[in-house]
Amino acid sequence: MIRINVNGEDRQVDVPEDMPLLWVLRDELNMTGTKFGCGVAQCGACTVHVDGTPTRACQTPVGMLGPDSKVTTIEGVKGKAAQAVQAAWQKLDVVQCGYCQSGQIMSAVALLTDNQNPTDQDIDAAMDGNVCRCATYVRIRAAVKDAAQTMRA
Repeated sequence: MIRINVNGEDRQVDVPEDMPLLWVLRDELNMTGTKFGCGVAQCGACTVHVDGTPTRACQTPVGMLGPDSKVTTIEGVKGKAAQAVQAAWQKLDVVQCGYCQSGQIMSAVALLTDNQNPTDQDIDAAMDGNVCRCATYVRIRAAVKDAAQTMRA
């Protein structure tokens, strides 16, 4: 049995230590907001926070998480940055197909938690590796800026 903390709740799963966190979340814990995209940590659809850091769940073996690690998924992301990002995403109608958006939002929340006044370069660096096949990058950047402005107000 492996014990992990997901969205503030201690959970136990009976899985191999090398099982990717993504499959633990989706298949064992029925948390399907985190998406499978490429499986090789290149697209960002599976982004979650591990101890506040954006992490690709498809390439993170659950056994590598420490006993005190805190995993946050799109279902459990909270706080001022999360509220601002989610509101900006809706306000600016960022989503097209939506498949990548949970990963995009998780990366944006991590950025704005640490930096409430990001430059375009900061946004590009934080969002690098989050691929959007619909190419909504202009709206994503605008939404991150809008969320940052909301947080500063």
